[in-house]
Amino acid sequence: MALNIYDGDDKYYIVGNKFDNNEFNQALVTERRDKYSFPFGDAEIVEIAFSGIYIVYGDMLVKKSRLRIKSFDEPDMVELHFSITGGGIMENYLTNKRLDIKANQHNIIYSPDFDGMAEFTVGGPHKFFEVNFERSRFVDLTGESSTLLKNFAEKIMNNRSVELSSENLPISLAMHSCINDIMNCQFTGGLKLLFLQSKCLELLALQAQAFELAAKKTDTLTIKSTYDKDRIYYAREYLLANANHPPCLTELAKVAGINEFKLKHGFKEVFKNTVFGYLSDYKLMRAKELLADSSKNIKNISDELGYSSVQHFSSAFSKKFGVSPGKAR
Repeated sequence: MALNIYDGDDKYYIVGNKFDNNEFNQALVTERRDKYSFPFGDAEIVEIAFSGIYIVYGDMLVKKSRLRIKSFDEPDMVELHFSITGGGIMENYLTNKRLDIKANQHNIIYSPDFDGMAEFTVGGPHKFFEVNFERSRFVDLTGESSTLLKNFAEKIMNNRSVELSSENLPISLAMHSCINDIMNCQFTGGLKLLFLQSKCLELLALQAQAFELAAKKTDTLTIKSTYDKDRIYYAREYLLANANHPPCLTELAKVAGINEFKLKHGFKEVFKNTVFGYLSDYKLMRAKELLADSSKNIKNISDELGYSSVQHFSSAFSKKFGVSPGKAR
């Protein structure tokens, strides 16, 4: 999709491509990879269109914190949004709605037109991933699904700008794995179409499940304040940044600025896993990606991920995926 982004002198630049309806609806995969360099920032973006689905993802380096953005007359799409790294604020003047974007969070969004402001952290990397379904296709897919998605579909059929939830949720490891599968797809032709379709539907199902579970939460939660939730997210980022030499729970709680009880119970509430269960899954998902690089042998990967031995790594990998690292290649 093409965005008009305006600089301080009200000069606009076009970022992205405008796909026509034939490209959206054809039973073939159209893929474009472009790099952009503008006074307000640089970006590398990949766009993929097929069968009523549009995927776009990329990396951005923002040089100006506040930007005016307009998007009109684009195909009517429902967006599965994933903010991988970086964050900011999107404010749509047409709807008077403000969307807070934080790293490692996701939501489902419907906004037919956008004319407003975006504010991002300057200098830091921003990585995003989106899957957009044509509105009619999204409604057909969700018509007999969960109550939450059916209610959402009814709102978008009335051309109402809406999010599936007023609060974003953390991106699960299963979602990260699915996103990586899409970005690293090696299939071609009809198999690529089939693979991408299945992965997009998998992401939709994972998101719907996450929001359904969140809607059933009770008041017995350990983590209730925004501050505590931010501390849990900080603990996760610190844990992954030190994955090869992870801190103990006491150290991690001290770094995050909360007590150990809140860390243990809050982490499981937010990420549906224990602290070290999450770390183990993260390292094994990363190992799965690294195995695709034939230049790295299994010992290199084991060492890179901080395992005490190849045997320990192989045992953990086999238990997680049901196949040894060697056979997974």
